[in-house]
Amino acid sequence: MGLFGPSKRSRYRRFSYEPRYYDPEREERLSRRMNVMSRTRRRRSPAGIIYFGLLLAFAIWIYQSISV
Repeated sequence: MGLFGPSKRSRYRRFSYEPRYYDPEREERLSRRMNVMSRTRRRRSPAGIIYFGLLLAFAIWIYQSISV
């Protein structure tokens, strides 16, 4: 019954990490580039809708062939 007993819970470790070099301008450029790339990727490939349509058409075709 040690699962809900009054024993101590282990705490997570905390680290004090200080980076050697940090360039906020580079970080900003990188985040802007990643945002632009994700927007163009979403706009460029509607593959999910196409796959869903093909799957739906296949399911309807199977249903029609079984019911005949």
